[in-house]
Parts: sequence; structure tokens; C-alpha cells
Amino acid sequence: MKKIKTTPLAPQEFEVEQISENEANIMAYPFETGYAISLAHPLRRFLLSSSVGYAPIAIKIEGAKHEFDSVRGMLEDISDFILNLKEIRFKLLNDVTEAEISYSFAGPCTIKGSDLTNNEVEVVTPEAHLATLNEDSSLNFSIRMAKGIGYVASEDTYDVLEEGYIALDAYFTPVRSATYKIENVLVEDNPNFERVILNIRTDGQITPLDAFRNSLEVMYAQLAVFNSEISVKSPATIERAEESPDLKKLTMHIDNLGLSARSFNCLDRSNIKLIGEIALMSTNDLKNVKNLGKKSYDEIVEKLQEFGYEVGGDLSDDIVSGLKKKIEAL
Repeated sequence: MKKIKTTPLAPQEFEVEQISENEANIMAYPFETGYAISLAHPLRRFLLSSSVGYAPIAIKIEGAKHEFDSVRGMLEDISDFILNLKEIRFKLLNDVTEAEISYSFAGPCTIKGSDLTNNEVEVVTPEAHLATLNEDSSLNFSIRMAKGIGYVASEDTYDVLEEGYIALDAYFTPVRSATYKIENVLVEDNPNFERVILNIRTDGQITPLDAFRNSLEVMYAQLAVFNSEISVKSPATIERAEESPDLKKLTMHIDNLGLSARSFNCLDRSNIKLIGEIALMSTNDLKNVKNLGKKSYDEIVEKLQEFGYEVGGDLSDDIVSGLKKKIEAL
């Protein structure tokens, strides 16, 4: 007789395949039939529409009054200059959301994206071409840059600009492409489960994994309105969350520390099973473990340090939360 389910299987596996600095495959499985696309499609929408990026929203060029003007000694006219500027991807530093940055160049020279980097802004497309200046020519301009999401037409920023600025269409989205595919995976001799593979490629303003994390946060925020009234709780079977390399190490059993029998037995008798449990303890908590002498204490501290952690050391909130869930599940 076929087993009757009361809840759908929750995916337990999460993998990240780094293809390049700006491209990655993000995989999760196994999903029940039809569930993978139900998750992948909205995530793709959020990736393309809600990822935060930076873009020029206006430019003021000395000697130019409008986008169809030209500057003496510059090979490109203003419209070509603006098109080239839109291909250069910026990143504002110091958590600034908007800034006005001025530049001055003297010819002969070729201006690239790398020439626009300073202590206020980082250019993540350094080889992108901007303009070519002839001998005895100069170019002075100021760029208004902002942080945002999606696409904002120049008409929407025109009213807030100072005189002399040319408003620009702003394409903030740092995600160049987001695609997904669904594959079948085998679970207990059943080939009808699914794996979703999200391919994310960014322009360098943000990593693919950070873009994915941001899209999840947006999705959770959109769904939170229902939780305020309905109070939905996750089933006990659903514990899966993204596990960092640190969390995987800290959830290993204490026998991986290579402790002596005496030290191991003291911890085991106190029901301390995971390496992370020791890392969460203060020095006093560890010293107060029943029958743990100074020699065993020193050995545990030393072994934990060799493993890369400190007793009573600082761990991120995400790792602490993940550890506590694992400990509760024991």
C-alpha cells in the first residue's frame, strides 16, 4: 500500500556552485512535484525587480545644456557620453544612499570606468569606456548617484534636480540575469521529486548569493502581512535553513576534536554532544562542568582553538540561532 502523507516533504539540501565572481548556481532539493517552480518563479521576479543597486540619476557637464549638445575636444557627443556612462556600474561607499561626485579631466586621454573610482564611489566595471579627449581639451562634470531598486524614468527625478543637470533614466537592478531550471531527483527509489537550480548573474555591485539573500528577505516581508493575523507556524519537520561552513563545523560531534578519553567522557556525561555547544559556553560554564579538572579544561580550550573557535568567543546571530535549533533537535 502506498504511504499516505499528511504534509509535503520539505527540502533539506541547499548548495551554492560559484561559477565566477559574479555568477553562481543556487540549488535546493528535494521538492514535491510542482513545488519547485512555485518557489523558483517568484524568487526570479524578486531577484530582477527588488535587488538593490546604484545608478547615476543625473549629470551636469560644463559647456553642455542638454543631451544633444557637444563638448569641444571630446570625440563623443553628449548622447553617446550618457550611453557610455550608463554602462559603467558604480557602488557608493560608506553606506551612502545618494551623492554628488565631481570629476575633471584634461586631454589628450581616454577615460575609463577605473578613472572614476575615488573615496566616495567604487566602479565595478573598470574597463568600460566613457570618453576620449583630444589635445588641449578638458572635461568637467558632476554625477548625481543614488541607491534604489528597479527602473526609474528620468521624468520621475526631473523635478528634484538643480538647474544645469540633465536627468537620466536610472537602471538600479544589479542582477543581469536570473534563470531557473527544474530537474528530477531520486528520493527513496521515487524519481518524481524535483530540484530547482537558480542561475544568478550580477554586474559586480552585489554578489549572486547576496542578491539571492535579499530576494528571500523581500519575499518574507511580503508574506509577513498574513502572519500578523493568521499566526502561521512552520511544521516541526521543516528546520532547513542555509548552513554556512561555520555552522556545519560547529554542528559536528565532539569526538571530531580528538579529545582524551577523560575530557570526552566529562563532556559526554554532561550531555554535551556538539562542538558548537562548547563554543557557546562561557569560560565559567566550561569550568563548572561536573568532574572537569584544569588539565581537561586546558585540553578542550586548546583543541577548540585548533578547530578555529574560542570558548566564549563571538559568533554571529545567524550561527547562534542555527546552533540552538540543532541542539534543541538532539
